[in-house]
Amino acid sequence: MATRPHGSRSERVALDAHWDAVYADGDDDRSWTQARPTESLEALASIAPRLDAPLIDVGGGSSRLTAALLDAGHSDVTVLDRSEAALDLARQRLGGRADRVTWLAADVLTWQPTRQYAIWHDRAVLHFFTDPTDRSRYVDSLRSALTSGGHAIIATFAPGGPDHCSGLPVQRSTAQDVADLLGHDFQLLRAQVREHRTPSGVAQPFTWLIAQRER
Repeated sequence: MATRPHGSRSERVALDAHWDAVYADGDDDRSWTQARPTESLEALASIAPRLDAPLIDVGGGSSRLTAALLDAGHSDVTVLDRSEAALDLARQRLGGRADRVTWLAADVLTWQPTRQYAIWHDRAVLHFFTDPTDRSRYVDSLRSALTSGGHAIIATFAPGGPDHCSGLPVQRSTAQDVADLLGHDFQLLRAQVREHRTPSGVAQPFTWLIAQRER
């Protein structure tokens, strides 16, 4: 089925500028900030990957997950984010260990993977794609990047969560909504709603799921 291009060039440039501005002050008080990525680490522990299994953190930004993965011994970590400013913050935080990570500044909807990964991790990216075509493109990228038998760990705003984040509209989803989006060749292994408390103390429900690609 033919789909429209992913936004005009000016729209893409405006989004890049938006996200760079979000990270420009270097502070860690953004609504999605976690002192420790507990849910992500628990999800990884539940699938018990090899420490050399290739993992990509989509929309990883300046998350502390990268440091936690290196601390745990993971040796093949890639972080993708459309904001160079976010990636710069993450690299600064890691210091000399930043060289042990592959950094990709790209829009996940237009990104063309050059390799495949055993684990796709996305905390709080999918919900920014409210257009059905963009959500389909997201899945296309996931399928291109994830190996057969690989695992997708996805966290997105749950029903009852905010309808905007960082000044942009978001789409709230149940685990079944995301499973339906992924398609029949993904098996839903685990799903739950977990509460994230923002640095300002606001409670936000997130749908967390783990799905395995069967072919």
